[in-house]
Amino acid sequence: MEIIKTKFPEIKRDYLETLQINIGYKCNQKCSHCHVDAGPNRTEMMSDEIINLIPKVIKANNIKMLDITGGAPELHPKFKKLVTEVRSLNVEVMDRCNLTILTESGHENLASFLSSKKVQITASLPCYLKENVDKQRGNGVFEKSILALRKLNSYGYGIKGNDLILNLVYNPSGPQLPPSQKELEDKYRSELKERYGIFFSNLFVLANMPINRYEKYLNIIGKLKEYNQLLKDNHNSRNLNSVMCKSTLSVDWKGYLYDCDFNQQLGMRRKGDIKHLDDLLIPLVSLKNNPIAIGNHCFGCTAGAGSSCGGELN
Repeated sequence: MEIIKTKFPEIKRDYLETLQINIGYKCNQKCSHCHVDAGPNRTEMMSDEIINLIPKVIKANNIKMLDITGGAPELHPKFKKLVTEVRSLNVEVMDRCNLTILTESGHENLASFLSSKKVQITASLPCYLKENVDKQRGNGVFEKSILALRKLNSYGYGIKGNDLILNLVYNPSGPQLPPSQKELEDKYRSELKERYGIFFSNLFVLANMPINRYEKYLNIIGKLKEYNQLLKDNHNSRNLNSVMCKSTLSVDWKGYLYDCDFNQQLGMRRKGDIKHLDDLLIPLVSLKNNPIAIGNHCFGCTAGAGSSCGGELN
């Protein structure tokens, strides 16, 4: 990563509310912006031993949300088992879905399963125009995404008055900060409804992180230093109290703990004695006020209106 000669402010953890697990790097897509470097040829998958720890950790720490990501998390053979067990604990589950997986052979019943368990879906759709989506995510992805969204709508996802949440995620196609979330959400809502008859709950805008595949892309086009400087110059200290690393813990496919998904991809394990998922089963363990591992990439979360897995921060 390009070095920025300004130290990111130190921050500390609050109470743990969300456990975000990267269940595996295998994906049916290979997107140009992917900070995980996921793809069809990745073989890393969370073991049954680690999967079985997750409900125990959730119960022991009174965690409110399990956030499942990948890769395409639905490709893990124990995905449905894990979702079923965690939902039985009356804990919210979020599936970070790429949409096209819902159209793949062998996954025809996935939308039905997700709706039956009332799983929240957060789905990538970087634009409402075919050419922009296919450029970033691969040829044919947009049409499959539209089919998947219509299928989810048919089960009640994203429909006003229904409790099935369908959130969409936007990220810029180039090295710039995302636009206003509210303004873009209004545009998405009108365009998707008028063009395709599609409805959704909320739109989250995210800044692209200059790590892994996206970092390589920025290097190739000669924009890495400029983009890192853009993030630094637009640092907004008001976002520090809302960054997701204060209340979320990231778990890699081996069960090791990180303060966020980006730190995970950079191999920056969290500070302190709590380093693995099974450490969270120690009685009376608490992460509150623990220091968060920081780096120059953290400016990607605090620039402008802020960016997190739940969209704008302010």
